[in-house]
Amino acid sequence: MRKNLFAARAVVVALALAFAAQAAAQQGAGANKEITIEGRLARTVEAGGWLIVAEYGKYLILNSRQYQSEPWFREGATVQATGEARQDAVTIYQEGMPFQARTMRARGRPASGGTEAGGNQGGTQTGGAIAVAGRGVTRVVVTGDATVQAQPDTVILSVAVVTQNASASEAQAENASKTDSVVRAVKSAAGAGAEVKTSGYSVQPQYVYKEGAPPTITSYVVRNSVSVTTGEMDRAGAIIDAASRAGANSIDGLSFTLRRDEQVRGQALAAATRVALGKARVVADTLGGRVVRVVEVQEGGGFVRPVLGNLGGVAVNRAAMTAQTPTPVESGALDIRAEVTLVVEVETRE
Repeated sequence: MRKNLFAARAVVVALALAFAAQAAAQQGAGANKEITIEGRLARTVEAGGWLIVAEYGKYLILNSRQYQSEPWFREGATVQATGEARQDAVTIYQEGMPFQARTMRARGRPASGGTEAGGNQGGTQTGGAIAVAGRGVTRVVVTGDATVQAQPDTVILSVAVVTQNASASEAQAENASKTDSVVRAVKSAAGAGAEVKTSGYSVQPQYVYKEGAPPTITSYVVRNSVSVTTGEMDRAGAIIDAASRAGANSIDGLSFTLRRDEQVRGQALAAATRVALGKARVVADTLGGRVVRVVEVQEGGGFVRPVLGNLGGVAVNRAAMTAQTPTPVESGALDIRAEVTLVVEVETRE
């Protein structure tokens, strides 16, 4: 009785194992279906490994060594491969779907690795295909620059009060009084929206040098510089005149710039990009190919070249500035420059 029971249990176990094996085999057969993919060859993080990078994903070539001796097998080459996506395979770096290639070819070339001469292998490749000129992909670096002109919207003016006295404290006191008058005068002339600030201050001893004797201080020169920034361009001449009448005796600098430059910078950047892309297309046409894609864009070298006035460092004669004719100031145009570097992939004939 017990022998019959054990025999029955053994039969049941054997049948269960058989059904499980059959189900596993069917599942494995369904998982490793043959597919055809097309993409670019790329190296893996794992040394010696290769990927096919397609638009719909990455495929890790399990048998890449079989094709590495082919002249077209190199990084960036476009290939077409037929084989099995091995979902049961495990690699160190899961960079893509494991793929066992049965045949592989560069685009426009007969396939390698499979039986091509005898006919259609698996219904995916045609035997006896005629080889045509292959194509490769190379990278080209081009630079474009462009300059756009615009009218400035801001004037920056620097005036100074310079005093000299044998006593340092007296030179400073005189300078402070005159500078206070200058600040009040330029604020009134520049208007409420102007920015007036101290841009520099110095006390310099003046020496007399005699042979065989140490230098002797004869006096002290005190210099106090005031910077005025305003968007009212037509007030520049009036500010200069007001400063000189109040006691400023040196004009250190006059320049025009563009504060609201976003739109003009964008125009210059767009123009520079078009120039760079035009160069890339010229290179591609010369090589008998075409620009495939832009890999990298770098912006650099852009700046606004300010317009400088011609009053820098000029001493002011206050008596002459009392004349009725105001100081004429003309701004001119600004140069806004942009530079763009493009790294592009160019498809060329091999």
